[in-house]
Amino acid sequence: MSVQLTLSKSGKHGVPVKIYTSDVEQGAMQQLRNLAQLEFVHSHIAVMPDVHVGKGATVGSVIPTKSAIIPAAVGVDIGCGMNAVRLSLTASDLPDSLRSLRLVVEQQVPVGFNMHKQIQAKNSTLDPLGKRLKPITDKHPGLLKMLKGFERTWAKQLGTLGGGNHFIELCLDENQDVWVMLHSGSRGIGNCIGHYFINLAKKERQSRFGHVPDRDLSYFAQGSDSFADYVEAVGWAQDYALENRREMMRLVIKALQSLQAGLPRFQLTKEAINCHHNYVNEEVHFGEQVYVTRKGAISAYAGELGIIRLYGRKILYRPWSGCDRVILLVLARRRAANEPRQSGARVHH
Repeated sequence: MSVQLTLSKSGKHGVPVKIYTSDVEQGAMQQLRNLAQLEFVHSHIAVMPDVHVGKGATVGSVIPTKSAIIPAAVGVDIGCGMNAVRLSLTASDLPDSLRSLRLVVEQQVPVGFNMHKQIQAKNSTLDPLGKRLKPITDKHPGLLKMLKGFERTWAKQLGTLGGGNHFIELCLDENQDVWVMLHSGSRGIGNCIGHYFINLAKKERQSRFGHVPDRDLSYFAQGSDSFADYVEAVGWAQDYALENRREMMRLVIKALQSLQAGLPRFQLTKEAINCHHNYVNEEVHFGEQVYVTRKGAISAYAGELGIIRLYGRKILYRPWSGCDRVILLVLARRRAANEPRQSGARVHH
């Protein structure tokens, strides 16, 4: 797919914005123009075909920034992303009605605001997260007041789905093999971290890089205490989100392997992907060390697997649609236009 529309080609009104669709709503267009004016945005902004207005910044955008990060561009569903695994089952192994499968999964995985009654994750997962979280809350004790029963809640929510557009699905690929796919993020604690640092950025109103056209684009400049604290906190939340999907997938597979599910015995044959699409990562682009914020977008370098959702954007919002569509997995053969191969570290150190 090629670039369909470019804003600020000359660079007079900020960096170029390369848009891979010609259908962009006015609100999203204004958000993109505001982003492009920021002095610390590096090279250009890339905009995906499903672009739409988001809180703080445009959903479906890739924003490289040098020496600064915009907390609202990352958002409050930090580390939200997808996980998909292939089973040794085929379509013919599934019952005509998937109701029984849905019920056994719901018994294992709490949804909405619910959490596990008892902590399900292993200590080998919880202990490293807990050790890294304590210095963050020591510096920012206000976080403890934002989540009821803070210590127990984040641990009990590990392996839970949440609400909104998060989902668990059974899908078929082009070979009629069965996949489990899920979409979730960093749950309540990620929401708290996101809101806390977005509000802190607005309160501090750092001005090293000049005028900010929208308060939602308030930033932390590299070298400031808040920048370092945010990098630490957002990195933690992204790792929590990854572990949340991993734990949830374990529980879903456990449910499907139970006698109540009534499925033939099966094994996992492949993990396709477990990646974020709301996150920030430190990378090298065009010879510069930058922080790349992907909001509603994923990395697609050569050799990486990705998930293409068929039938349009609306399916993202359908919880448990069962086997009524196909999941197609493709190997990225080339990188997105004008985006060189990355090198660099994860966002936390």
